[in-house]
Amino acid sequence: MQKTIDWDLLRSFLAVARAGKLTTAARRLKINHATLSRRISALEGALGVKLFDRDVAGYRLTPQGERLVARAEDMETSVFGAQTSIAEESAAVSGTVRIGSPDGFGTAFLAPRIGALCQMHPELDIDLVAMPRSFNLSKREADIAIGLSQPQAERLQGRKLTDYELGVYGAAARAADWQDLKTSDDLARHPFISYIDDLIFAPELDYIPSISRSIAPRLRSSSVVAQMQATASGLGLCVLPCFLAEGDRRLMRILPREVRLIRSFWITVHADTRSMPRIAATADFIARLVRDAESLFLPPQP
Repeated sequence: MQKTIDWDLLRSFLAVARAGKLTTAARRLKINHATLSRRISALEGALGVKLFDRDVAGYRLTPQGERLVARAEDMETSVFGAQTSIAEESAAVSGTVRIGSPDGFGTAFLAPRIGALCQMHPELDIDLVAMPRSFNLSKREADIAIGLSQPQAERLQGRKLTDYELGVYGAAARAADWQDLKTSDDLARHPFISYIDDLIFAPELDYIPSISRSIAPRLRSSSVVAQMQATASGLGLCVLPCFLAEGDRRLMRILPREVRLIRSFWITVHADTRSMPRIAATADFIARLVRDAESLFLPPQP
């Protein structure tokens, strides 16, 4: 007689398969790691196969585990579809939405404004993950992702939020030091702050070659917020988003006419979950926030 597999066991299996580590998966599922370990053991016992090889690096899928992932993801899609259908009938905006965002946008723009969404929907909880990285919606790392390019995967649906402007900034307290700068090539005479090359998570962030190939950054950081703080301290010059830098009196823009970069923000949701009221409401709220703040992202030209 074939055994019926509990969906919670399969959901736990997918979480470990995607995270590669038991503690990370347990945190995402909001359960303790001992409970998650028991679920994996129970699933392996029910199926009579070994799904993971355990070692110091984490949990690696066995060939049987790899085959189960595809089946489990099909079931996950069906479950999400059922949840969406039920949620649409009740039209209740409740539950948790995880938003994955670059650190500058998430920290400086979204965090101070997201409270209005929570006030509108008292049963809605928000997980805001503001980090310098990309987010894989197919692996359920986030429900909504803010990125720098249009998504290419078939099951992902994206819409452009806005273009945004970047410029070169330096410490306002050192204004006299920047007076000799006339062209972008002059920037190489001063210390520069930028991203760590091998940690640039999107090609759109590789600004330096488009300004001057003579620039050799002295300080590198994976975080644009850290770069901004170092710039404000007077360490050097840096390319920063205007929406992040313009409101900081410690900073002044250098060569605004000569150096003006344009990039874009996109919002992406998974096709399986986009109609869920909590996700649709959150995505629409973010889009409205950005639309209402157009002048912040694209300031008037000097």
